[in-house]
Amino acid sequence: MAHPSGSCRAIGCVQGHEGDEMTELPRSLPEFEAKFPDDAACARWLLEKRWPDGFRCPACGHDEGWELGRERLTLQCAACERQVSVTAGTVLHGSHLGLRTWFLAAWLMATHANGISARQLWKQLGLGSYKSAWLLVRKLRRAMVDPEREPLAGLVEVDETSLPFRAKGEPARPGRAHEGKLLVAGAVEIRGKRPGRIRLAVIGDCSAIALGAFVAAAVAAGSTVVSDGWAGYKRLKDVKHDPKVVGDAPAHTVLPWVHRVFANAKRWALGVYHGLRPAHLQAYLDEFVFRFNRRRTPHAAFDRLLGLGLTLEPATYQMLIGRS
Repeated sequence: MAHPSGSCRAIGCVQGHEGDEMTELPRSLPEFEAKFPDDAACARWLLEKRWPDGFRCPACGHDEGWELGRERLTLQCAACERQVSVTAGTVLHGSHLGLRTWFLAAWLMATHANGISARQLWKQLGLGSYKSAWLLVRKLRRAMVDPEREPLAGLVEVDETSLPFRAKGEPARPGRAHEGKLLVAGAVEIRGKRPGRIRLAVIGDCSAIALGAFVAAAVAAGSTVVSDGWAGYKRLKDVKHDPKVVGDAPAHTVLPWVHRVFANAKRWALGVYHGLRPAHLQAYLDEFVFRFNRRRTPHAAFDRLLGLGLTLEPATYQMLIGRS
């Protein structure tokens, strides 16, 4: 085969860099700047992330190719000549922002204790417009949900809560009436005496249909679901139901962990975003879940965030601004 024209070099079964350099995660801003000084370093990280066992052509499966001398790291298969960028098919694909900007945004989102809003990111990164920052954050937030994540298992607390609209000044009324409020279902996996992973999802009402669908999506078959005895949980399928009738007792004494998660989510929403609105509510809940489930390894969340992003197809602008 003819050597491709232009600046390029041959690649074989790329195995990554020496030692554990690619697995060490930046724990501070100076470490981040040392690890990712420019777009080229970020591209190398993407190359290792996409092909940890060596390059393999997505078209023909051949394991040898060329690196083409282009602005974005691009590989050409030595067999079929298919060209593929390290960002192709990822959430970074088609973006006009530099790779290092993407990486810094992901690192800030993953390592900030309570997260960072698009407006804060816009100022810190010096982006040209708030819209650019919002779209960047929206894409990263979408990447926080692993489509192949395992459901919660074992003993699981389940309940619902309501979040007041940001524009409403009056206090939320107690009970399950939810006029003027955002209704959310939550589940917490109990491990020993501590909480494990969680799930949060927007629901339209507290009916058996809505709650059954949430439990079916969030909890593995054969698990034990602990609820407060609300009628909407009576028809749960494929799980064991352990209703704890609340009566006059405060709900948080019966289901302590799911109510603690609800309380933390509400404080987080008010503190970082000054309250939430219906548009994109699920994306905000997904971010809270992402942070909570990685609360013991906050710095590893950076690697996990971009790793998850690399498994998703790129989203169109219309998909990102959609409210569903």
